[in-house]
Amino acid sequence: MRRPERWLVILALILALAGTARDALESWVVATPLPPLLTETGTEVLDRDGRMLRVYTVADGRWRLEVSPAQVDRTYLEMLIAYEDHRFWRHNGVDLRAMLRAVGQALWHRQVVSGGSTLTMQVARLLEDGSTGQWAGKLRQIRLALALERQLSKDQILTLYLARAPYGGNIEGVRAATLAWFGKEPARLTPAESALLVALPQSPEARRPDRHQSAARAARDRVLERMQQREVMNSEAVSAAQFDPVPYQRRSFPALAPHMSDRAVADAPGVLRHHLTLDVNLQTKLESLATRAVKDLPANVSVAIMLADHRTGEILVSIGSAGLQGAEARQGFVDMTRALRSPGSTLKPLIYGMAFDRGLAHPQTLINDAPVQFGSYAPQNFDGAFRGEVTISEALRQSLNIPVVLLTDQIGPAHLMDALRRAGLNPALPGDQAGLAVALGGVGLSLSDLVQLYGVLARGGDALPLRWRQGETDSGSLQRLLSPVAAWQVGDILAGLTPPPGAPRRALAYKTGTSYGYRDAWALGYDGAHVAGVWIGRPDGTPVPGAFGGDLAAPILFEAFQRLKEKADPLPAPPPETLIVSTAMLPQPLRRFTPRDAVFQAAPGAPQLVFPPDGTRMTAPDSGLPLKLRGGTPPFTILANGTPVLTGLRTWQAELPGLGAGFSHLSVIDALGRTARITVRLD
Repeated sequence: MRRPERWLVILALILALAGTARDALESWVVATPLPPLLTETGTEVLDRDGRMLRVYTVADGRWRLEVSPAQVDRTYLEMLIAYEDHRFWRHNGVDLRAMLRAVGQALWHRQVVSGGSTLTMQVARLLEDGSTGQWAGKLRQIRLALALERQLSKDQILTLYLARAPYGGNIEGVRAATLAWFGKEPARLTPAESALLVALPQSPEARRPDRHQSAARAARDRVLERMQQREVMNSEAVSAAQFDPVPYQRRSFPALAPHMSDRAVADAPGVLRHHLTLDVNLQTKLESLATRAVKDLPANVSVAIMLADHRTGEILVSIGSAGLQGAEARQGFVDMTRALRSPGSTLKPLIYGMAFDRGLAHPQTLINDAPVQFGSYAPQNFDGAFRGEVTISEALRQSLNIPVVLLTDQIGPAHLMDALRRAGLNPALPGDQAGLAVALGGVGLSLSDLVQLYGVLARGGDALPLRWRQGETDSGSLQRLLSPVAAWQVGDILAGLTPPPGAPRRALAYKTGTSYGYRDAWALGYDGAHVAGVWIGRPDGTPVPGAFGGDLAAPILFEAFQRLKEKADPLPAPPPETLIVSTAMLPQPLRRFTPRDAVFQAAPGAPQLVFPPDGTRMTAPDSGLPLKLRGGTPPFTILANGTPVLTGLRTWQAELPGLGAGFSHLSVIDALGRTARITVRLD
């Protein structure tokens, strides 16, 4: 065979072998078993403007967040590719030139000088959590990198790196890294920050800024110098970046609104991003207020706050407890915005509004705050005292119990319960049938319920459900609970309450309440735009002796509004049809409230001396002897041992001065001449 023919045969054999090798390589790559390519990322809870409220780790406790190249600063991406794999956009997964250079340098220097791994090979290692030092591991990475390049686009491969690269501890992915080390999203980074993020994945533990400051700085500066060599940055920019400090501690991930966030995740467990109506800035301000508020309170006492825009029904702040820190002591894990509690006196404004709408009363109607009994039920005022005739306005401002029970008796407890349900609330009754005690808190409601109810008053009587998810709309028709006149009248009365010390007058229409046994202290209030509620108590329902809504909850309510805005939005003007007159100018039936069915002991029966009980033996008090009456018609005359001591008495309680030790015979005579008598012994 002639020489030219021999070379042609050799060339043909070489080409055939090359083709066979190429086909074998292609078959080898195509047959590569791929690991799962879907990256598990933590669930995020975002506020109304897309800002992060709370973020959750993935199943193995790592911080890893969804990210794409479009969300990352371009300078960082340029640095990453220039430093790690400057031919990333051109190779097919393996950069033979870089690999040969790395092998040659290792042989010459007898140590690893530079790496030959491409970004795609690094992604392959991250997907399988494989080793880089063993030849078998390196070969597996090469095979997987080639397979990935055939399955995914360059942007998809880059996205996998951005989501999975390690940055120290349990931090994975560039977005989790920027939040942990810089406290911000990766959209805008300084050159120094970008260089540190490029350097960390090479040795994430040895270069952790919070543990190895010097190593982190040195690695960052090497990246900056390489950027100058590759003409990504000029010398002036590099010098300036090297003066930037390296973070010395890891920042906490956002952890606001824990109860509402957990609720969102539980309601839609498959959703990775939850968009709520809350406001990050307001939530932060009021969470700090709640934390400060409990510092001076007894152990196991918690606080809950909710604030909403009553014009839209959107909840802006939801605080279920004063924080999860110390959760065991204060049971902070319990969401007290949703817990059913006794509302105390906070339902009284609704009852008065219903009475106005039914023509039972007007704010200037006189009502008798005197002993009254409905069968076996004899309501008492909180302090046990009676005021006699007062206007409806004063009865509400003073939160008297007897007048509101009289009105509830005329309205009907069942109608009151129906009104609560039409307002969108879910009241829980201890028994099957509502009684008059509902008016004084004998029903279970949550803080969220009460904020929604006071939103009805703030909107002029229209019910609108509260919303906490972005995009949700009310599917039902708008219910009218009260007329605009009745709602305004109630709001005007509540705005006249004396505010806490230092708070502006008539800025809020508000009401406080204290449940039976000092278990719950409440404050609810609104201005022209927002409505808020505060609850203080023990989540387990045990009493907090001396806890009054006016003393504890009201100051927090007013401070919440002050943190919300510098000046309250004005309350609405009265509707044109509102009747604003004195008691004397009212129509005759509205001047005095006269119950139809209430059984007053004062009207049909003789007066009674109910305290002290007849035959009592007691220690003589330092001042006068307390005396309480029931029934009869004022004015009363009180006699002690046959001698008049008090005359012209128009209330049902008094103090008798000058009684000495021994037996005393006490008598009362009412305006109709009816009498009652008891005997007591003082020691």
